[in-house]
Parts: sequence; C-alpha cells; structure tokens
Amino acid sequence: MKTVTVRLGRGFRTTVDTASHQFFADEPPDEGGEDAGPNPYDLLLASLGACTAMTLRLYADGKSWSLDSVRITLRHDRTHVKDCTDCAEDHRGAHVDHIERIVHLTGDLDPSQRERLLEIAERCPVARTLENGPRIRSRLG
Repeated sequence: MKTVTVRLGRGFRTTVDTASHQFFADEPPDEGGEDAGPNPYDLLLASLGACTAMTLRLYADGKSWSLDSVRITLRHDRTHVKDCTDCAEDHRGAHVDHIERIVHLTGDLDPSQRERLLEIAERCPVARTLENGPRIRSRLG
C-alpha cells in the first residue's frame, strides 16, 4: 500500500511527503494561494502523464524499439451536465471530467509501432485507476 502524507496550515500552501520526497502543492494567487507548487489538478495530470511515459518506455525497451523520447501533453476540462431529467436528485447539476492525452513519440518507429504504443498508453496503471473510478473512503485519524 502506498502512503502519502499531506499537511496544510493556513492558506493553501500544502506540504506533500512521500516515502522519499517532499514538495509543495498550492493554488495560484488569483485563487488565494501563493503559487508555491502545482495545483491539485496539475498534480493529477502530471501523475497520468508520468505513468504514461514510463509505461511506453518500459514497453518499447522490452521490444527493443527505437523510442528516443516521449512527450505527453494533457488537458483537463469539466463539462456540466445539462438536461438531466432522468438523474437522481443528488446528481442534478453534476459534471463530467474530460482528460485529453496527446502522445508525442520521437524515434525510428514505423506506423504500426506508433499505433501499438498508443494502445499501450491506455494501459498505464494510473489511467486504469482513474478509469475504474476508485472508491475513496475518508475517516478521522
């Protein structure tokens, strides 16, 4: 089981401790923060992008393919659901999150290898976790 500890005092500047790293998360000044680190959605996209790139590297290296570099561009958008006449009362005004992931590959790869790598991008563990809709349980410690 992975454990990350997050500490917040006054304001939005947040200290994040992992097993071997410490960094800050924050909100930009126009949202009341100090911009001391990435905001939570930037961190989410960074996790997905890093996992995707690492998964592609692992796969290409295992196949001895000439993958020189990977660049992943990610965008997040939220669409509010309208006309939800069949929705339960607690889901009215709900939203759908969209993440666009653009995979840029450089190297001596043929079209079939590029397509296969795009398929493999869909299999990165963080993408699978997000697509499975993990259950989040909160409790007081």
